[in-house]
Amino acid sequence: MKSPWMIRLLLFITVLIAVPAVYGQAEATQEKTRQRLSALLERVGPDIKVEFKPSSKSQFVFAGMMREGLANAESLEIIVTVTEDQTIRFRVFPKYKGGYINIDKAKNSPALLRKLVQLNSSTFLFWGADNDGDIFTGYTFTLESGFPDEALKIVLSSIKNSDKFVGEMKPSIDGAGTP
Repeated sequence: MKSPWMIRLLLFITVLIAVPAVYGQAEATQEKTRQRLSALLERVGPDIKVEFKPSSKSQFVFAGMMREGLANAESLEIIVTVTEDQTIRFRVFPKYKGGYINIDKAKNSPALLRKLVQLNSSTFLFWGADNDGDIFTGYTFTLESGFPDEALKIVLSSIKNSDKFVGEMKPSIDGAGTP
Protein backbone atom coordinates (compact mmCIF):
# COMPACT_ATOMS: atom_id res chain seq x y z
CA MET A 1 0.00 0.00 0.00
CA LYS A 2 1.31 3.43 -0.96
CA SER A 3 1.60 6.07 1.68
CA PRO A 4 -0.40 9.33 1.45
CA TRP A 5 2.74 11.36 0.73
CA MET A 6 3.64 8.99 -2.14
CA ILE A 7 0.16 9.40 -3.66
CA ARG A 8 0.46 13.19 -3.37
CA LEU A 9 3.87 13.11 -5.00
CA LEU A 10 2.60 11.00 -7.91
CA LEU A 11 -0.38 13.33 -8.34
CA PHE A 12 1.90 16.37 -8.30
CA ILE A 13 4.20 14.83 -10.93
CA THR A 14 1.20 13.95 -13.11
CA VAL A 15 -0.04 17.55 -12.96
CA LEU A 16 3.42 18.88 -13.82
CA ILE A 17 3.51 16.69 -16.89
CA ALA A 18 -0.11 17.11 -18.04
CA VAL A 19 -0.64 20.87 -17.66
CA PRO A 20 2.11 21.99 -20.06
CA ALA A 21 0.97 19.40 -22.60
CA VAL A 22 -2.63 20.65 -22.52
CA TYR A 23 -1.51 24.30 -22.57
CA GLY A 24 0.82 23.65 -25.49
CA GLN A 25 -1.95 21.90 -27.40
CA ALA A 26 -4.34 24.84 -26.88
CA GLU A 27 -1.65 27.28 -27.98
CA ALA A 28 -0.95 25.22 -31.12
CA THR A 29 -4.68 25.11 -31.93
CA GLN A 30 -4.97 28.88 -31.52
CA GLU A 31 -1.96 29.40 -33.80
CA LYS A 32 -3.36 27.07 -36.47
CA THR A 33 -6.70 28.94 -36.34
CA ARG A 34 -4.87 32.27 -36.62
CA GLN A 35 -3.04 31.10 -39.73
CA ARG A 36 -6.24 29.85 -41.40
CA LEU A 37 -8.08 33.06 -40.51
CA SER A 38 -5.23 35.18 -41.84
CA ALA A 39 -5.33 33.33 -45.18
CA LEU A 40 -9.11 33.70 -45.38
CA LEU A 41 -8.98 37.43 -44.61
CA GLU A 42 -6.34 37.89 -47.33
CA ARG A 43 -8.63 36.13 -49.86
CA VAL A 44 -11.96 37.69 -48.85
CA GLY A 45 -10.77 41.16 -47.80
CA PRO A 46 -10.44 42.51 -51.36
CA ASP A 47 -13.98 41.30 -52.19
CA ILE A 48 -15.42 43.49 -49.42
CA LYS A 49 -12.83 46.25 -50.04
CA VAL A 50 -11.12 45.86 -46.66
CA GLU A 51 -7.43 45.27 -46.04
CA PHE A 52 -6.93 43.31 -42.83
CA LYS A 53 -3.69 43.68 -40.91
CA PRO A 54 -2.45 41.90 -37.79
CA SER A 55 -2.61 44.05 -34.67
CA SER A 56 0.67 45.36 -33.29
CA LYS A 57 -0.59 44.39 -29.81
CA SER A 58 -1.49 40.75 -30.47
CA GLN A 59 -0.80 38.29 -33.26
CA PHE A 60 -4.29 36.85 -32.67
CA VAL A 61 -6.11 40.08 -33.58
CA PHE A 62 -6.73 41.41 -37.10
CA ALA A 63 -8.10 44.86 -37.91
CA GLY A 64 -9.54 46.39 -41.06
CA MET A 65 -11.48 49.50 -42.02
CA MET A 66 -14.48 49.48 -44.38
CA ARG A 67 -15.00 52.88 -45.96
CA GLU A 68 -16.60 52.31 -49.37
CA GLY A 69 -20.32 52.15 -50.08
CA LEU A 70 -21.46 53.49 -46.71
CA ALA A 71 -24.32 56.00 -46.53
CA ASN A 72 -24.50 56.61 -42.77
CA ALA A 73 -21.27 55.68 -41.00
CA GLU A 74 -17.96 57.27 -41.98
CA SER A 75 -16.38 53.84 -41.67
CA LEU A 76 -16.76 50.47 -40.00
CA GLU A 77 -13.75 49.36 -37.97
CA ILE A 78 -13.61 45.56 -38.07
CA ILE A 79 -11.73 43.69 -35.32
CA VAL A 80 -11.40 39.91 -35.67
CA THR A 81 -9.95 37.97 -32.73
CA VAL A 82 -8.87 34.35 -32.38
CA THR A 83 -9.40 33.58 -28.70
CA GLU A 84 -7.72 31.05 -26.46
CA ASP A 85 -11.01 29.20 -25.96
CA GLN A 86 -11.51 28.13 -29.58
CA THR A 87 -13.64 30.99 -30.84
CA ILE A 88 -13.33 33.63 -33.54
CA ARG A 89 -14.90 36.91 -32.49
CA PHE A 90 -15.97 39.73 -34.82
CA ARG A 91 -16.55 43.23 -33.44
CA VAL A 92 -17.48 45.99 -35.87
CA PHE A 93 -17.38 49.54 -34.50
CA PRO A 94 -19.22 52.13 -36.64
CA LYS A 95 -17.50 55.50 -36.79
CA TYR A 96 -19.85 58.44 -37.06
CA LYS A 97 -18.98 62.15 -37.11
CA GLY A 98 -15.33 61.62 -36.23
CA GLY A 99 -15.59 58.95 -33.56
CA TYR A 100 -17.23 55.86 -32.22
CA ILE A 101 -20.92 55.91 -31.38
CA ASN A 102 -20.96 56.04 -27.58
CA ILE A 103 -23.95 55.37 -25.36
CA ASP A 104 -22.95 58.01 -22.82
CA LYS A 105 -22.45 60.70 -25.47
CA ALA A 106 -25.68 60.05 -27.38
CA LYS A 107 -28.33 62.76 -27.39
CA ASN A 108 -30.92 60.17 -26.29
CA SER A 109 -29.14 57.25 -24.59
CA PRO A 110 -32.30 55.37 -23.54
CA ALA A 111 -33.63 55.46 -27.11
CA LEU A 112 -30.25 54.28 -28.46
CA LEU A 113 -30.19 51.37 -26.02
CA ARG A 114 -33.78 50.49 -26.91
CA LYS A 115 -32.82 50.51 -30.61
CA LEU A 116 -29.85 48.18 -29.96
CA VAL A 117 -32.07 45.71 -28.13
CA GLN A 118 -34.66 45.82 -30.91
CA LEU A 119 -31.96 45.24 -33.53
CA ASN A 120 -30.78 42.16 -31.63
CA SER A 121 -34.07 40.46 -32.38
CA SER A 122 -34.13 41.33 -36.07
CA THR A 123 -30.56 41.49 -37.45
CA PHE A 124 -28.03 38.84 -38.42
CA LEU A 125 -25.21 40.33 -36.33
CA PHE A 126 -25.86 41.16 -32.68
CA TRP A 127 -25.39 44.63 -31.18
CA GLY A 128 -23.64 45.56 -27.94
CA ALA A 129 -21.35 48.04 -26.21
CA ASP A 130 -17.83 47.65 -24.90
CA ASN A 131 -16.59 48.72 -21.46
CA ASP A 132 -16.18 52.31 -22.67
CA GLY A 133 -19.77 52.49 -23.93
CA ASP A 134 -18.79 52.36 -27.62
CA ILE A 135 -21.35 50.40 -29.61
CA PHE A 136 -20.49 47.58 -31.97
CA THR A 137 -22.11 44.86 -33.96
CA GLY A 138 -20.63 41.40 -33.80
CA TYR A 139 -20.65 37.68 -34.25
CA THR A 140 -18.87 34.87 -32.41
CA PHE A 141 -17.99 31.49 -33.86
CA THR A 142 -17.17 28.46 -31.76
CA LEU A 143 -14.77 26.06 -33.43
CA GLU A 144 -15.78 22.73 -31.93
CA SER A 145 -16.89 21.48 -35.35
CA GLY A 146 -13.87 22.79 -37.24
CA PHE A 147 -12.95 25.96 -39.10
CA PRO A 148 -16.10 27.48 -40.69
CA ASP A 149 -14.72 28.97 -43.93
CA GLU A 150 -18.06 29.58 -45.64
CA ALA A 151 -19.77 30.93 -42.53
CA LEU A 152 -16.89 33.38 -41.98
CA LYS A 153 -17.27 34.61 -45.56
CA ILE A 154 -21.00 35.18 -44.97
CA VAL A 155 -20.33 37.27 -41.86
CA LEU A 156 -17.65 39.29 -43.67
CA SER A 157 -19.99 40.00 -46.59
CA SER A 158 -22.81 40.96 -44.17
CA ILE A 159 -20.83 43.62 -42.30
CA LYS A 160 -21.69 46.36 -44.82
CA ASN A 161 -25.39 45.93 -43.96
CA SER A 162 -24.67 47.39 -40.50
CA ASP A 163 -24.43 50.84 -42.08
CA LYS A 164 -28.21 50.84 -42.64
CA PHE A 165 -28.80 50.36 -38.92
CA VAL A 166 -26.46 53.24 -38.06
CA GLY A 167 -28.87 55.36 -40.11
CA GLU A 168 -31.74 54.14 -37.94
CA MET A 169 -29.78 55.17 -34.83
CA LYS A 170 -29.07 58.74 -35.97
CA PRO A 171 -32.05 60.35 -34.17
CA SER A 172 -30.85 58.82 -30.89
CA ILE A 173 -27.19 59.64 -31.48
CA ASP A 174 -27.40 63.29 -32.49
CA GLY A 175 -31.01 64.13 -33.33
CA ALA A 176 -30.39 63.80 -37.09
CA GLY A 177 -33.17 62.43 -39.26
CA THR A 178 -33.02 59.04 -40.92
CA PRO A 179 -32.00 58.98 -44.59
